[in-house]
Amino acid sequence: MKSRRELAFAVALVTALAAGALLAGSPARPVAPREGKSAAEKDARMRGAYRFEDSGWIYVHLEGKPEEVGYQHGYLLAAEITDALRAVTLDSTYRTKRDWNFFRATARDILWPHTDAEYQQEITGITAGVNARAAGGPAVDVWDIVALNAFEEVSDYYVPVLNAEERKPNPRMAVAPGNCSAFVATGSYTKDHKIVMAHNAWTSYWAGERWRIIFDLAPAAGHRILMDGFPGVITSDDDFGVNDAGILVTETTITQFHGFDVNGKPEFARSRKAMQYAESIDDYARILMDGNNGGYANDWLIGDNKTGEIAQLELGLKHHRLWRTKDGYFVGSNFPSDPRVMKEETSFNPKDAESSPNARHARWLELMAQYKGRIGADEAAQFLSDHYDTVLKRELPTERTLCGHVDTRPHGLPEWAWDHYYPGGAVQGKVMDSAMAAAMTLRARIGHPCGANFASKPFLAAHKEYEWQAAILGDMKAGPWTTFHSGEQAPR
Repeated sequence: MKSRRELAFAVALVTALAAGALLAGSPARPVAPREGKSAAEKDARMRGAYRFEDSGWIYVHLEGKPEEVGYQHGYLLAAEITDALRAVTLDSTYRTKRDWNFFRATARDILWPHTDAEYQQEITGITAGVNARAAGGPAVDVWDIVALNAFEEVSDYYVPVLNAEERKPNPRMAVAPGNCSAFVATGSYTKDHKIVMAHNAWTSYWAGERWRIIFDLAPAAGHRILMDGFPGVITSDDDFGVNDAGILVTETTITQFHGFDVNGKPEFARSRKAMQYAESIDDYARILMDGNNGGYANDWLIGDNKTGEIAQLELGLKHHRLWRTKDGYFVGSNFPSDPRVMKEETSFNPKDAESSPNARHARWLELMAQYKGRIGADEAAQFLSDHYDTVLKRELPTERTLCGHVDTRPHGLPEWAWDHYYPGGAVQGKVMDSAMAAAMTLRARIGHPCGANFASKPFLAAHKEYEWQAAILGDMKAGPWTTFHSGEQAPR
């Protein structure tokens, strides 16, 4: 049960948002796109950019210099960005009990000074692009967009550390969660002895219904990128993609991680830079570790399509470890692997067989053994929709299955501070094999990878404790598995 104070806070937030008000520093106003061809669309910065929708996804092609890429991003996704910012504002302020001015100040004073100039220019461009679509004056400013880019690492990594320093009680949900299930395999484990990679993102459903962008990015410097993503964010953020140097990447977060360095570089900038400039596994690891701030601490799964080698980089703040092989696999379900990271940087319990990370880890090991030598893209998609619960020893969508459905379960996910029946779980899936990576192609499914739909109205009617999400929680419908490739045009 929520306390009266928490419920009152939630009602005030929802009321303010419904009235179009901004919480102490102002999240974005809704964008009202102008009719006809605007001056912005004729702007040289828009040259070559376009968007289309397919199977629940929004495909966006961006190209050029950083300020051009940013402007195109902001202009083409203006409505989605202001909606995402509204949702992030509500969730972040409710969970941390800090107003939006705190997040803007953190963006300005802590994140921005450590962000490379290239990405400062891109974020400035996003801001300009959004505002070019807004009627009646600017809808957002740079600090809103920086805070949006850091919505994972500030709420769940910086705030808990700050609370400890200030000796304040930690809000129950301001903890580093464990999101996503993923694997990468190669050699004797796959059908063609080449790389296969897959990932399903676990988030709150309010975020999952918005995590539906396919970015085809052709920057003036570095490598072309095909990745999924969130509106207004310069990196994938749930992290699945490939660049034209043949580097495949995904990740899963480290459950119950603690640590943040205010003098480090933001994770959203480091992960984007690694995807854009890495030509090898070593490159990717080096770029991620350069200025590591501990935010959004992950186990990174990496493949080099040129060599067939795969790797796992577990990146804490104090410690890291890199494993690599040309014949084997790495799996992720939010468990730490390195003893030093686990002991010194998390409160994770590896002996709790009933926890979601450990149960999903056990299931990954079963699937890797069962399908050794037979793993391809089709099998990878099947894994992402798997509903076998290793604790119950039967098929049932739960908080412990690879395709997670926490909203159906009274247990919730206590290790992430997700209360009973929390509206969260697996929100989309992506797969890629070596041939697809070589062609800059990926296969994706929006919504639960198993194909189940989530309807918000009956859920909220049954679970009044989540009324605080009513203003941002919509339906999450599953689409079909759909193939996207770099340079793709709108389907006819």
